[in-house]
Amino acid sequence: MIYGYVRVSSKEQNEDRQIIALNDLQIPNEQIFIDKQSGKDFNRKNYIDMLSKLQAGDLLYILSIDRLGRNYDEILNQWRLITTDKDVNIVVIDMPMLDTRGRHQGDLMGKVVADVVLQLLSFAAQKEYESIHIRQTQGIAAARAKGVRFGRPIKNPPENFGNLIKQWERGELQFKDLLEKTGLREATFYRRLREHRVMKKR
Repeated sequence: MIYGYVRVSSKEQNEDRQIIALNDLQIPNEQIFIDKQSGKDFNRKNYIDMLSKLQAGDLLYILSIDRLGRNYDEILNQWRLITTDKDVNIVVIDMPMLDTRGRHQGDLMGKVVADVVLQLLSFAAQKEYESIHIRQTQGIAAARAKGVRFGRPIKNPPENFGNLIKQWERGELQFKDLLEKTGLREATFYRRLREHRVMKKR
């Protein structure tokens, strides 16, 4: 059987380029496994599902080594698991040297070169992941220094918040109606209520 594996780091990213490359190799969509998850580890639902289906003699295509993962040691471990333990061949489409279909033909030099290339690309994949994380952290820190706020915008209560609370406390207003009139979620309402009561005590 021939399979394909596709990974993007988040649900917002587009996997079409990888799928098109696999479809060009006549791999049916039902034999393409897709994860929308970080490559920092291999705890991915569809990757694990794919592993359970791989059998000796099968062939697995991926577009590039960083689509397999971003962790140097784990990439090497998973590569050996698939090619040695499961006896499944892997082809990395954008790196023709990473094609294990010739490994049983006694090409020792080719195997050595492929192993070196795999280690270099795995190292590069992890370093790129680390660089992305560092750039994101630095970008967030710089934005916060400029006063940019992250997360949901702060929702302030309406000007008549105090009167609405009194009506609610007197039983004149149902809680669901209170939330509707204030425009606040329940958790936000209780935070604003605590703040309101603290201000009244001052």
